[in-house]
Amino acid sequence: MAGASAFTRELLTDLAAGRYAAVRVPGFLSGERCTEVLTSLEEQAFDSYGNARVQPRVMRFGVGISDHMVDGSVADSYWTELERHHEVWQGLGLSFDPFALCREGLGAHWPGGVEVGRRGGRELGAGVAREPNQGFRVHFDDSLREYEHDLLDTPLIGQFAFNLYLSVPPSGGETVLWRHRWQPEDEAYRLPASYGYDEEAVRDAESLEITPRVGEALLIDPRYFHAVRPSRGARRIALGFAVGVAVTGQLLTWA
Repeated sequence: MAGASAFTRELLTDLAAGRYAAVRVPGFLSGERCTEVLTSLEEQAFDSYGNARVQPRVMRFGVGISDHMVDGSVADSYWTELERHHEVWQGLGLSFDPFALCREGLGAHWPGGVEVGRRGGRELGAGVAREPNQGFRVHFDDSLREYEHDLLDTPLIGQFAFNLYLSVPPSGGETVLWRHRWQPEDEAYRLPASYGYDEEAVRDAESLEITPRVGEALLIDPRYFHAVRPSRGARRIALGFAVGVAVTGQLLTWA
């Protein structure tokens, strides 16, 4: 894992190449701006990811594409929900666009910059706020495996996951990464009707544990198996989105 004051070209390249599993940037967003977003979100009702697939329950504000994946493609329901997503985020009345600011900081030193990805010419979601107070099970994220064809109009050669922490608990809530990528034999450990795996799948793998901090941005390679531990004592709320490394060299995001 690497820590730095900014997401530099070298760090992003090393993350894509597998030299690092994670890059963290403390103070990525000021305390004042974190408080502004958090205060607005705390007044809103959060939805949850599909309970049949995601247990324990994970709360979110916004729409995630994973709940609209059907037979390796994206259901039309995603686009309908995305319109509502734009309306509710605009209804927060924030003085700035937090996802645009995150993209700006992420791409400040990247030659191709960062843009929201498109599918069929339509822009995907910019991001969501997630609250996994009971944790995320062991899993991996890889659009090249999860979707039958390219998810974005521009093909991808790599993938990151971005999180910006607005609120963290006094204990718990750690992100755990294992030096293990999906293998066919891992399916023996997949939990029934779930996105996740039993932790036995990674029992022999080297691991890295990252404690979240308010205002910190964390970029990981989500193709490694990873999980989030349950929180204790306070809400764990983070802004998040996926980041694809395109064949053009550009970074493209979606949620």
